[in-house]
Amino acid sequence: ETHPYFQRADDQALMAERGVQIESWGPLAEGRNNIFSDPTLSAIGEAHGKSVAQVVLRWLTQRGVVVIPKSTRPERMAENLAVFDFELTGDEMDRIAALDTGASLVFDHRDPQTVSAVGGYRLG
Repeated sequence: ETHPYFQRADDQALMAERGVQIESWGPLAEGRNNIFSDPTLSAIGEAHGKSVAQVVLRWLTQRGVVVIPKSTRPERMAENLAVFDFELTGDEMDRIAALDTGASLVFDHRDPQTVSAVGGYRLG
């Protein structure tokens, strides 16, 4: 899970030190936190004539994150691929970086209650 609200920059740096490539399996935060109407992401998208999804995918790509967005709709697949004809400025990258909450929106692997519920067993 790597997206504008949970950026994992420290994890990415640690992985890079060890030759591991970070991948975003949740690049669009599963639509949570109203990501598609986020004012910062929307404004950046408008400046480039791009959708919020395209801005997020471009931002991740520029950070060196492998991105595999999920879609079953051909038009969304085409949109997801159309992120190589523009580049975000340093200021735009910084504005998106400021959205980081440092917390998972989907699944916290460090939370014993979450792990216990998903794994069907209790820890400790």
